[in-house]
Amino acid sequence: MIIPTLRQLQFLVALGESGSFSRAAEACHVTQPTLSAGIRELEDLLGVKLAEREARGASLTHAGEIALARASALLNDAHALVQAVQSAGAMLTGPFHLGAIPTIAPFVLPQTVSALNTAYPDLKLYLHEDKTGRLIDQLRTRTLDAALIALPWDTPGIESMTLMDDEFLFAAPANHPLAKKNGLTPEDLVDENLLLLEDGHCLRDHALSICRMRTGARKDQVAATSLGTLVNMIAGGLGVSLLPKLAVDHGLNVGSDVAVREFVRPVIGRRIGIAWRAGSPREADARKVGEVIKEQLTGSSG
Repeated sequence: MIIPTLRQLQFLVALGESGSFSRAAEACHVTQPTLSAGIRELEDLLGVKLAEREARGASLTHAGEIALARASALLNDAHALVQAVQSAGAMLTGPFHLGAIPTIAPFVLPQTVSALNTAYPDLKLYLHEDKTGRLIDQLRTRTLDAALIALPWDTPGIESMTLMDDEFLFAAPANHPLAKKNGLTPEDLVDENLLLLEDGHCLRDHALSICRMRTGARKDQVAATSLGTLVNMIAGGLGVSLLPKLAVDHGLNVGSDVAVREFVRPVIGRRIGIAWRAGSPREADARKVGEVIKEQLTGSSG
């Protein structure tokens, strides 16, 4: 009897959880035609239609929903088998795929990799940088074992552990009036031209929330693609912004043209956490990686 491959089942699970051929393909690190072909092959093999292709996405048929539940269980068992054999009871051995959002990755991963390599020499760490939504998709489709994200991020089937609070700092051109104001508060930014990261970066939403502004309040505003670009825009006199203290303390090049100041009352802009798929056989490993990262960032192992 011919049976489906695990890859075909992975495609089906990705499609069912994302509701989109394009997002499912991204989560599985394949092209959309490759994923579509895999779904069609699975349909031909099973002799039943599994997915309805729609103008703005895709939905599973009743048969597809039944197949999805069984496919998820089979993939869980397959991953548990691989992990059990590779680890043989040892913590953090074998391949481990760790994702991180762009506003965390450059400032956390270098020292994390070094610490993990020293403590767990049998670990093969693979790093992936992407925005939160796509990292979550990759957790669900088991292409990632864990991901460093900004919390809160409540989504079904995903669990997380908080590692640290990340303070927001005020950043402005060095000659800006607020650069020397006493008693600086977030309210001082309400009438300023607040520079932000582009849509899709959770740091953008956190900054807007702190300053009590609505997304899209300034339709003509140019958004930055990265924190480095954001700093350059500030240095060029285009406006002011908020920068995560984590980035400022761990390698973000601010330069002398930009003034960075704390608020009179510390502003906790976001929480840094590690997330994994609920029921993952690598939950214990994800928690241990989180503990190593926390120790590196805060100097505390508790």
